[in-house]
Amino acid sequence: MHSTKYLIIAFILTVLITISGALGYMFIEGWGVLDALFMTIITITTVGYGEVQPLSSLGRVYTVGLILVGFGFFVYVAGAVVQFMVEGQIRDILGRQRLNRKIDRLKDHYIVCGYGRIGRVLCKKLRRKPIDLVVIESNPDLVPQMEKDGFPYISGEAYSEANLQKARIEHAKGVIAALGTDADNVFLVLTARQLNPDLNIIARAGDKASKSKLIAAGANRVESPYEMGAASMAQRILRPTVTSFLDLALSDKPTDIQMEEIPVSAHSHLVGVMLKDSGIRQDYNLIIVAIKKPDGSMHFNPSHLAALNIGDTVIAVGEDVNLQKLEKILNPKEEAAS
Repeated sequence: MHSTKYLIIAFILTVLITISGALGYMFIEGWGVLDALFMTIITITTVGYGEVQPLSSLGRVYTVGLILVGFGFFVYVAGAVVQFMVEGQIRDILGRQRLNRKIDRLKDHYIVCGYGRIGRVLCKKLRRKPIDLVVIESNPDLVPQMEKDGFPYISGEAYSEANLQKARIEHAKGVIAALGTDADNVFLVLTARQLNPDLNIIARAGDKASKSKLIAAGANRVESPYEMGAASMAQRILRPTVTSFLDLALSDKPTDIQMEEIPVSAHSHLVGVMLKDSGIRQDYNLIIVAIKKPDGSMHFNPSHLAALNIGDTVIAVGEDVNLQKLEKILNPKEEAAS
C-alpha cells in the first residue's frame, strides 16, 4: 500500500517538475513550448545532449538548479519503482506461502478440478456447509476470481499427479471432476483413482457416451448438466408443487424449511435408540423423511420403531436451526463426546 502511494507521488512530481521546468525556460529565455519542454526533459534526466539554444547567464543558473532538483527527483522515483516491484513480489510470495500452509493442513477435504461455470457454482454451494475444499485450475485468468472468492487453489493442470499431490489427494475425501472436456475428466479420474483408491469421485460428462468411460475409469458417479437441466424442466411441468417445495428445502438462502442429511456417528447418545424414544420429532419439530443404511439401502418414512445405528444417515426436513441442533446430537465432535 505504501509503495503504491510513493509511486503515485512520483508520477505527480514528474508532471509538476516537467511543466514548471518548461515554464521557466519559456519565461527566462523566451523559448517556444517544444524547445522548453525538450530542454527540461534532457536536463532533469541528465542525458546531456547539449543546449537547444544558447543560454543566458540566468538561464545557466536556472539549468544548474534544475539538474540538482532532477537528480534528487530521479533517485526518489527509482527508489519508489523498485520498492513497488519488490513489495509486490514479496506480497505474492508470502500470500502463496500462506495458501500452501493452509492446503498442507487439509484433511477429509474435497478437490474441485476446474473453476469454470460449473466449478465456481459448485464451490459456492459447498461453502454453505463447513466443507474444506481446494480448487485446481489451469487457466491463469481465473486466479484473481478464485482469490476474490476466497478459495484455496492450485494453478495448473488438474490431471497432473504433482498438482493432485499438492492438493493432498492421499488425505482427501473426494474429487469432483468438472473440467471442460470429457477426455480431460477421464484422464483426471484415472489419475485420481490410482493415487487414492478410496476416493469418492464425482465426474461431469458433457456427452452421454462418455458416462461409461468415466465409470470405467473409476468415477463413483457421473452427472450430465444437460440431462439434469432437462429433467428439472420436465419436473417443473409435471410436478410444479413438488419442485417448488424442493427448491425451498434445498435452497442456499435462509428459509423456514430446509432438508438436510445427517450421519449418525459412534459418539451420538442416540445410537441404538428407536425414533419414538429419540425425541427428534417431539423436541425439534422435524420430519424424518428417510434413513439411509451403510449398505446404501434407503428406508423411506421409517417406522417409529426404527432404531438409529452407527453409519446411518438421517434425512430430515424442518427449520434450519432445529436441523443444526439435531446434527450436534447425531454427529457430535469427538472432542465434545470424549
